[in-house]
Amino acid sequence: MLSLTMNLTDFRVLSFDCYGTLIDWETGIIEGLRPLVTRSNKQIPRDEVLQSYSRHEAAQEEETPSMPYPEVLRTVYMRLAKEWNIKTSRGEGEAFADSIRTWPAFADSPSALQYLKKHYKLVILSNVDRESFKTSNAKLQVDFDYIFTAQDIGSYKPNPRNFEYLIEKLGQAGYEKKSILHTAQSLFHDHLPANRFRLASAWIDRRHDEDGFGATPAPANLPRYNFRFTSLGEMAEAHRRSVSS
Repeated sequence: MLSLTMNLTDFRVLSFDCYGTLIDWETGIIEGLRPLVTRSNKQIPRDEVLQSYSRHEAAQEEETPSMPYPEVLRTVYMRLAKEWNIKTSRGEGEAFADSIRTWPAFADSPSALQYLKKHYKLVILSNVDRESFKTSNAKLQVDFDYIFTAQDIGSYKPNPRNFEYLIEKLGQAGYEKKSILHTAQSLFHDHLPANRFRLASAWIDRRHDEDGFGATPAPANLPRYNFRFTSLGEMAEAHRRSVSS
C-alpha cells in the first residue's frame, strides 16, 4: 500500500471504475474476441490483442462520445477485423457487444465491496450504459448508492466532463470533493483526470504481475495516486487494519 499523508478512514465516499477494477474485462475481452483471433493468419499474443483493443476503443469513444457502449464494442470488433484483415459480419460484432453480460467479476470484488459498503457510500463512474451495467452489478452483489454511466453523462472517461459530473452530483448530495476517494485500475481513464480535479485516488493495480497496460492505453505521463493496492480485497483488508489499530 502506498499512501501520501492520507488514511482510508479520511473519506466518506468511494467512487469506482467498474471494468478492469471490479469486473475482469480483460478476460471478457479475450474470450469475446476469440472467434476473430482464431481466424487470423498469425498467432496474435494476448497482450497484443488487448493493446489493439485499447487503441480502438479509446479512439472510438473520443470520436463518438454519445455512442452507446454496446455499439462502441460492436464497432471496435469491426475495426479490429479490418486491421487484422479478417472477414466478419455485423452479427459477430453484435455477439461481441453482448458478451459484456458474461464478463466475470474479480473473485475478491463482491466480498470486498460488501465490507466497504459498511463504511462508505459506494458510487460507480463507468464507461458503460445502464443496461449493460445491470448484469455486471448482479455479479458484484452489492447495492451502489449512486451509479453514473457514460450514457448518463454523454461522454467517456478520460473526458473531464465525467469527473465534473461525479463531483457535481455528489456535491448536490452533500459530499464534498475532499470526502471522495476515486478507486480505479486505469491510470489513463481515471487517475490522470482525477489528478486534474485534485481528487484523491486509490490505484487498484490488477496488472501488478504483468507488463504493459493491457486493455487500457498508456497514460501520457504517470499520474499521482494516494494509495496503491494489488486488489480490492487488499484495500478492504487495509481498511480493517486501520479501524482496528
